[in-house]
Formats: sequence, C-alpha cells, structure tokens
Amino acid sequence: MRERLLKEVLNSENLKKYGIVDWGVTTESRPKTWKYYYSWVEKGLNGILKYLEGERRDKREDLRKYYPEFKSAIVFQFSYANKKYELDKFYKSPLSNGLKIASYVLGFGGVDYHFKLREALEDIAHQIKAIDPTLDYKLSLDTQPILERDLAFRAGLGWFGKNSMFISKSEGSFFILGSLLLSKDYELSQRELEVDHCGQCTRCADSCPTLAIDIETRTLNSNLCISTYTIEDFKGVQEAPKGMEDSNGEIFGCDICQEVCPWNKRLLRVGKVSINENEISDKEREMREFFLERAPEDVILDLENMSNRGFQRKFKSTPIERTGRVGLLKNLRFFSGKR
Repeated sequence: MRERLLKEVLNSENLKKYGIVDWGVTTESRPKTWKYYYSWVEKGLNGILKYLEGERRDKREDLRKYYPEFKSAIVFQFSYANKKYELDKFYKSPLSNGLKIASYVLGFGGVDYHFKLREALEDIAHQIKAIDPTLDYKLSLDTQPILERDLAFRAGLGWFGKNSMFISKSEGSFFILGSLLLSKDYELSQRELEVDHCGQCTRCADSCPTLAIDIETRTLNSNLCISTYTIEDFKGVQEAPKGMEDSNGEIFGCDICQEVCPWNKRLLRVGKVSINENEISDKEREMREFFLERAPEDVILDLENMSNRGFQRKFKSTPIERTGRVGLLKNLRFFSGKR
C-alpha cells in the first residue's frame, strides 16, 4: 500500500505541476567526486566563492555531516528550458537592447528559484509524510553544504559535462536540482550511474570567451567565470576576467557554454521544449522592461539615481536582488565603456 501511494506522489503527472521533468533516488551518502572538489578548493579555483571552503567544504564530504539521520535522497530536476528558448527568441527581436540575463533568472516567473523550489519540495515532502507520518526529512538546494550535482549523479540522472555542468540525456542542462533527504529508505528503484556522453566534443570550452573551463578536469576557474564576476562580485572589487569584452552582453550570469551544448540544442529538435511568449509574469516583465528593453545608458542612469534600498524594494524576491544595485551598475558599465 505504502509503495503504491509513494508512486502516486512521484508520478510524472503529479510532479509536472512543479516544473519537475525527472527524478531519481540514491542511498549513498558520500559523494563520488569529493577528492576532486577538495583539490579544486585547495588550488583556490573557487576564487571569491569563499562559502565553498573551510567548514562548509568539509561538511560536503558526507551527507550525514549535514543530516545525520540520512537514509535516502530523492533528487528532482526543475526545468526552465522553455523559458530559455523563449528568451533566445526575444534576444533576436527588435525589443532587445543587446544585454542578456541568465535564463534561470526569468525561468521561474522572475522569482528567486530558491523560494519556488523550496515550496515545491515542502509540498512533496508533506505528501510523503501523509503516507508515513514517522518520516523526517531535510531539503537540499544549492544553499546547503552538499555537492548537489554529485547527489544527482548518484541518483543516475546524468553526468558531469566538460563545463562542470550536470547534463541529462533527456533534459540537457537547463534545470535546477532540488532534493529531499529522507530519514528512511523506501527501497524505490534506483538507476545505474550514467556514463559520459560528451565524447570528443569541446564546444563549451571553445565558446567560453574568458577561458574559464578546464576540460581535462571538467572544472571552472571561478575567477575567470563570467557568472562569478557578474553575480558574486557585489562591490566591483575584482577585475573583469580577460575576454569578457568578447561575450554576448551578459550583465547577470552566463549561459554561453550551455547554449552551444548539443544536448541542449537537441531539446528543440526533438520537441522537448515549447516557446510561449504569452507566459510572462509581472516580475519577469518588470525585469525585462528595466534591463533588457531600454537603452543601456538609461538603465545605468536610473540605477545611479536609485538608492540601494529602492533597488531592494523594486527587485525584492528576484535573483538579481542578491547582486544589488552596485553590482549591476558595475556589470552595465563594463559594456557601456564607463568603467
């Protein structure tokens, strides 16, 4: 009875309403790539991402260091591929001012995906607890000290691309991972580990204008990464990575290495995604109109005349709230030549 009810909760039709396109299970608490991650941090390749080192690095060695009661994990893929390809169409239109924002920013209705995914995971967890009230659980997003891509790898959902992104044969890489760590093992069917499907392809590394990708180790040098510079450097204390001037106008995040990936290009070819230009939320519309549809000089002027508190009020609960007014100004000035 319990197994049948669990399958109903994890049925694709039930999960579809959350934007979940696939899921998998693992009972392994220790990541398979721990030594590579440890070495990456030891070499300082995490750059300004200091939250990836020290105690929070060490906790990632075993899920039980974060959640001692761990017995199993259900890992979910929350797709934003439809929005990605709708945005690509927008960027080619006369409305676009030539600047770009990473597609995940607008992919969840313009709301910070942490809120959306946390709500979805809590809802699914409550459905499972209705079946088994004795269950305890914890949520896992990219804010917890967990190697979430390795967790998805152990759940058989995909492999590590040469750009270090997690790639799925069926879903590409335009998705966010979110997991439920459970205090019980329900013996759900587990997949085999996925093999590498990148082959000899090096398009991701070849397309990166700042040469941030090391295809031999499948890692990034964070200080060379456009996403790191445009999102994590809040105060403009870092030099823009050399080669950023050859990018595509990315002012928050970067999709370049994913855009050229054959596994993402396949999504359109096989009809896995659809483009609906009418599905634009108020928050998404506000960000588009402010950053992507006006002359960059006007955007800069408005931000210069806006207070930090005013920026926070205007873009509250969106991903760009994290970087703030000063960080966005730094990015915009780079492309306007007003550094």
